[in-house]
Amino acid sequence: MQITIRLFAILRERCGVGEVSLNLPPGATVAVARDEFLKTFPQSGDVMARAAFAVNRSYAPAATPLHEGDEVAVIPPVSGG
Repeated sequence: MQITIRLFAILRERCGVGEVSLNLPPGATVAVARDEFLKTFPQSGDVMARAAFAVNRSYAPAATPLHEGDEVAVIPPVSGG
């Protein structure tokens, strides 16, 4: 199945893209998508480890199953004061 990963803030800067398409096996989860993404963009590992995820605009845990055409947004942690 094909899904889209959307990147924001520091992840977009580090990876040089705002969106990535991934082909995943049926039954894949957000965690599987994250791990596949990291194979191509290992430089984002530290941020991905602390990021939140949303599937089709709803926050989702890493165990959430994905389906054909889903959009996974990766929301990096925010800091500041």
